[in-house]
Order: sequence, then structure tokens, then C-alpha cells
Amino acid sequence: MTSEPDGSHGRPSHDGAKPDSALVVEHLTKRFAERVAYEDVSFDVGYGEVFGFLGPNGAGKTTTVRTLGTLVAPTSGSATIVGIPLSAESGPAIRARISIMPESPGLYLRLTVAENLECFARLYELRDVRGRIDRVLQAVNLTERASDVCGALSKGLRQRVALARALLSDPEVLFLDEPTSGLDPVATRDVHGLLDALRARGVTIVLTTHRLEEAERLCHRVAILNTTLRLVGRPDELRAQLFSRNLEVRTRTQLDEPGRVFDGLAHVEGWEQSPTGSYVLNVTDPDAAAPGIARALVAANADILSVAESHHSLEDVYLEVVDEDVEAKR
Repeated sequence: MTSEPDGSHGRPSHDGAKPDSALVVEHLTKRFAERVAYEDVSFDVGYGEVFGFLGPNGAGKTTTVRTLGTLVAPTSGSATIVGIPLSAESGPAIRARISIMPESPGLYLRLTVAENLECFARLYELRDVRGRIDRVLQAVNLTERASDVCGALSKGLRQRVALARALLSDPEVLFLDEPTSGLDPVATRDVHGLLDALRARGVTIVLTTHRLEEAERLCHRVAILNTTLRLVGRPDELRAQLFSRNLEVRTRTQLDEPGRVFDGLAHVEGWEQSPTGSYVLNVTDPDAAAPGIARALVAANADILSVAESHHSLEDVYLEVVDEDVEAKR
């Protein structure tokens, strides 16, 4: 199936593309008449990277993916996909090296799993059709269901068939648009396992999702799009960029004078009491601050339950950046 990475995940650069970049997007914009789908978007994705594309409905995520997949022409800006500059003329060459799995699988429900895959393999004019089908079925754990009619499969299994179809052409870049939308927890777990396997093989994946825990679990980096690109980076980098570091202190009973305990401690810049009764301390270095905080609590005869760093989630980052419903305003 997809060729194994060489360790560096890089490819020779072409036409100015960055060395190690499967995608290079520069100031890309798409307008439909007076409506702006997305504007001035720039980012790059390395070979072998799983890149998460996050944002509200109507933010331009799917349109961006369709643009990079050569299905929609940009209004302005440029992009390079697997070393090929995006243009009307280069569309066939790009499409031969990428694959897109849309949110809706789009399978022929009266055909079997194998018949669906054979149909698409022949439409793609692929060689070794039988061998490719066998390999992708094995990759998505559907070998035993090859003769099942797709209409009789659960939505989770249909998503696996759609992923198998996307892998038929051995794509260098795989675009996945909401691959777990509407799936139950078990089916979602199965799809995540398949994506983990692809990630381990070094397949470049661009993942569009509304599930922030999914993005945090699967992606090396994420981009938050809300018509314009708001943030790009690793989840831990984005948390550090937006939020200060805190220690949460829990005691069995409330402190009589918490200010006398916390004020003036080394590495502590401020504190407040949370609605749950714990104390949240803003610190410069959690590891350096924790011993002094513990000693101060002991000196105040406090019964300590825990002193632990409080972690912001990717959801916290998202909500800090996205504060409007784009789709409702259109």
C-alpha cells in the first residue's frame, strides 16, 4: 500500500516547495460572489504529519480541503501539493497522488464491499486491481466482509469501506473530512485505530474534525480556521501561548486566611479560589513552585489533598479563539 517513510519523511523539493513539506499553502483565498469562504490562509504540512483542521461550521474548512484537492479553484493565493504547484493544468497530476475521503462515504449500497472497491479502482484506472483491493481490505480489517452488500453494513463499517477506497491509489496525502461524524464510541475507536496505523506508516493526513479530543489524540499539529487562520501549532504549544501555568491546591477544609499562605511565595504570581473550593495558583514554574506551596500549607496546619498542575484542553484553546457562529451570520 502506501510506501514506507524513509525516516526523514522528506521528498525532493519541486518548484520552490519547502523540502519536507507535502503541502505548502500561501495566502490562499476563496470567494463565492460576495461571500468569503476563507481568506489569506497560509500553512504547511510535513510529509508523514497528521495535521488537524479545526473550526466552526461555515468557517471554510471543507472548502479549503476541496481547493487543495483540486475540486475548487482558489480566488487568489497559491499552493503546492506533493511538490506540484496548484493550477487547472496540474489537477490530474495532483489527484493521482492524493486522496479525499468525504464526510459522506458515497458508496453504491447495492454492491458488495469488493465490488465497490473494484468499481472505483477501475475508474481510477489503477493497475493490479485485485492486489490493491486485498491490501486495503486487510488494512481496514474488512477482509472477511468483502462479499457483504454495503447497504447491510453499519455506518462505522461503511466508513471503513470509504477509507479503504481512499487508500486504493496509494496516496501520498490523505484528506479526511469528518471521518468519525455520527459514529458511536466503538466505531469511533475503530476508525482511530486505523488512523493510528496509517500515522505509524508515515502517511500524510489532513484531518478535518469537530471532535477536539480526536484532534488532540491523533494530530501532530492543528490549525484553527474561522474564515481566516487564527492559530497553527502543536496543542501543547497553543496551550502555552494562550494560557498561564497553574497549580490547583485542594485541602480537606477551607483555609482561614489563604492570602497569608500564598502571598509572597516564590514562583507564585497570583491566586484565586475556584467555585469548587480549591485554590488556583498562577505560577511561573509548577515544579519549582510546588515544594514551597506544600511547605506553606503544612505550616498553616492544612490537610493537603492534592497539589497538581491544572491542564487546559484543546477545547479550551478552541473556545478562546473561536467566539462566534460564522454560519449563523451568513
